[in-house]
Amino acid sequence: MVFNTKMIFAVLFLCVSATCVIAGDPTLEFEWKVTYGTIAPLGVPQQGILINEEEFLAGWHSRRYVPHPPWKELYLSLPGQGPDWNLLLLPTTALHRASGGIGMLKVHSRNLIPIPYEKPADEYSVLLGDWYNKGHKSLKTILDSGRSIGRPDGIQINGQSSKVGDANVKPLFTFEAGKTYRLRVCNVGLRLSVNFRIQGHTMKVVEVEGSHTVQNDYDSLDLHVGQCMAVLVTADQTPKDYYFVASSRFAQHPLSTVGVIRYANGNGAASTELPPPPPENTKGIAWSISQFRSFRWNLTSNAARPNPQGSYKYGKINITRTIKLVNTRSSSNGKLRFGINGVSHVDAETPLKLAEYYGVADKVFTYNLMKDEPQEGDKVEVAPNVVNGTYRNFVEIIFENHEKTIQTWHLDGFSFFGVAIEPGKWSPEKRKNYNLLDAVSRNTIQVYPNSWAAVMTTLDNAGMWNLRSEMRERA
Repeated sequence: MVFNTKMIFAVLFLCVSATCVIAGDPTLEFEWKVTYGTIAPLGVPQQGILINEEEFLAGWHSRRYVPHPPWKELYLSLPGQGPDWNLLLLPTTALHRASGGIGMLKVHSRNLIPIPYEKPADEYSVLLGDWYNKGHKSLKTILDSGRSIGRPDGIQINGQSSKVGDANVKPLFTFEAGKTYRLRVCNVGLRLSVNFRIQGHTMKVVEVEGSHTVQNDYDSLDLHVGQCMAVLVTADQTPKDYYFVASSRFAQHPLSTVGVIRYANGNGAASTELPPPPPENTKGIAWSISQFRSFRWNLTSNAARPNPQGSYKYGKINITRTIKLVNTRSSSNGKLRFGINGVSHVDAETPLKLAEYYGVADKVFTYNLMKDEPQEGDKVEVAPNVVNGTYRNFVEIIFENHEKTIQTWHLDGFSFFGVAIEPGKWSPEKRKNYNLLDAVSRNTIQVYPNSWAAVMTTLDNAGMWNLRSEMRERA
């Protein structure tokens, strides 16, 4: 598709980097067979993408982008140090995510690196999000015709959807009374933010996108498209069934679904009285921003090495560059065009990095077509959007959303500090409101309607990396 909201960071430097693998590191081999098959997350049969004959592998990124040619073996060198985390595997092109093919690989830290809480009795993956009964090919055809993919048909949890009172619902997972469990929850949808909650149970947030957080308890949590977090849940209620509830946020037409958490040796169906959702509209945005601010970096827990996360003083680093990005939606020649700062990215026939490697980049694309500040006017240029960055520069990126819908942004290859989200428009004076002490290091950030978000990152990973919208019709 040729209507992308995307920017490519080309981080240039003059040195040679090497990846070292320690002798004796264990090697694990996985074979993932990708095929088409019939799936029905909302009860409507459709063609889906299967991995080892399953559309959702809820048991096996780091939101790191791994370019991979088809039908080839893929070797990943994963860090054996650092906090427990998950590698979320999902398609990122051509709307394939709309047809499944999603999974999670759990990565546990070595014993040398302790986690800042007692080891849970078990852990479960929860892959939730909006779902369309049309497959990825049909959705692509809709976009190619110049229309939006429209609103989703429902919400799924681990590839299934249920209503309150449905009989014979397969439980998502089973708890034993008195034990604590870790749930790794990811929003793998295409469009909608989702709030999740569990009947009668609180959730303690312990990790957001690979970073340990200050441990606070929540009755419900907002999770935006492309985001992941880990929570601890203690089975401290009467042994019976309880509903896990997922509902849409900031949507004109609310959607919801439930799954069942079953206590071992429990007796009794889940109550039909569900925990209430958070507020919507303006109050809901204020509520969600307040929750975002409550997520704080755990400064004393481990990072990728035995030293604590807080040993990296990002708030004391001088900003060397500010990039302000404004997302737009427009129409050109009967097509939807999503862009940033007047440029709508389109992939060139020659892969960009390949053109750069062979010294023919000037024949394929133009560097810095997009400026660091949004330009006046509504004109949108359709072209490869490649912005040069300087190795090890400390960059401030401002996302400003003038539209009526929430946006989510993801940066491949890096983590950044989400230092602020506020309503209105950004100005340099807003820096006084930044969290320069314990903002969470992460790789996605949400931007509410008519609001802005600020992130900071060091360009310390040489290469060419995507900064893109997680709203799939835009990417």
